[in-house]
Amino acid sequence: MEKKIINPTKIFPIFFLILIQCFAPTKSLLDPLDFLALQSIRKALEDLPGSNFFSSWDFTSDPCNFAGVYCEEDKVIALNLGDPRAGSPGLTGRLDPSLGKLSRLAEITIVPGRVMGSIPGALSQLKNLRFLGLSKNFISGPIPASLGELRNLQTLDLSYNQLTGSIPGSVATLPVLNNAILCHNRLSGSIPGFVSETLTRLDLKHNDLSGSVPSSLSSSLQYLSLSSNRLSGPVDQLLSRLDRLNYLDLSLNQLTGVIPGRVFTFPITNLQMQRNQFSGPVQPVDQVNIMTVDLSYNRLSGPISPLFSTVQNLYLNNNRFTDQVPGIFVDRLLAANIQTLYLQHNFLTGIEINPTAEIPLSSSLCLQYNCMVPPVQTACPLKAGKQNTRPMAQCVEWKGKNGK
Repeated sequence: MEKKIINPTKIFPIFFLILIQCFAPTKSLLDPLDFLALQSIRKALEDLPGSNFFSSWDFTSDPCNFAGVYCEEDKVIALNLGDPRAGSPGLTGRLDPSLGKLSRLAEITIVPGRVMGSIPGALSQLKNLRFLGLSKNFISGPIPASLGELRNLQTLDLSYNQLTGSIPGSVATLPVLNNAILCHNRLSGSIPGFVSETLTRLDLKHNDLSGSVPSSLSSSLQYLSLSSNRLSGPVDQLLSRLDRLNYLDLSLNQLTGVIPGRVFTFPITNLQMQRNQFSGPVQPVDQVNIMTVDLSYNRLSGPISPLFSTVQNLYLNNNRFTDQVPGIFVDRLLAANIQTLYLQHNFLTGIEINPTAEIPLSSSLCLQYNCMVPPVQTACPLKAGKQNTRPMAQCVEWKGKNGK
């Protein structure tokens, strides 16, 4: 009788499933593709010294009981890699493309550590992914344009890495994106139009982005930070639309044009527009109820509006403001309602304050380098310099240029 030879490769999948069943008696057997993907992910990453996150990743037991692995039925739905407690040393290694094989994955996070390499393009296969957080590591290379295929993605946090290249337009058009946090990288090029009607947070600060700020940015934005880039051009049309903002930081760019008065009516607690090239008068349309307003180091001109007197910390220094400081500022300063009033390095001509007035210890006033002798001597920041009064020739020249 002829013996039938069985090909061992044909029985391997059956043997493999039996092996998992023996060693991982669970309510529902983990999908073999997910099991193999987790093995590949584990091989590509290691605990940094002091971390023992992977100590529970023993593949002779149920992977759904591993630290940071969350399952639903036979599929992995969330992967939180690294000890989430503050101060954890984190992980090192690379992101394995096998992440893309976890077909039901809705969330990926990696704690801060030393994970290096690029973002795998295979992540675009995760059609259910809603949260991708890889911040505070050493991930480099470009942002894959294929991430634009993640049509269910709500949060994209790639901040504090070493990413380069431009922001893909495909990512900016993700339809249900709520949070795009790409700050503290080395991204360059222009800002694409983030148009998701659900976008509430856009954080692109500390990159090397250039060009103009798109006026088409979603009006749903509540948090917008573009500071420390090389952005230029006007933003008045954009800012006039973003009336839901509660945080705005455009500082340290090369932005130009006027600042629309409507901005000061937004529900903002902190308005940062310093160190740009904004020009012209600043005229709020109503009383300003913002705790901190920083418009310093611009080219703003004209008189200072008394509507700014309700701001607790007001930085108008290093501009081209003229005329007298409104008396309401003195009243509120002496009543300790203003904590910081920096008016140095302008063309102001006077302030009605008694030379014997006592400035509250909780308040700071600086009047150096204006077209007047400061009537009170107050402590100014060191960078204000030592010269109390602007040279008269500069004051006369400025007055002549502006027809006053």
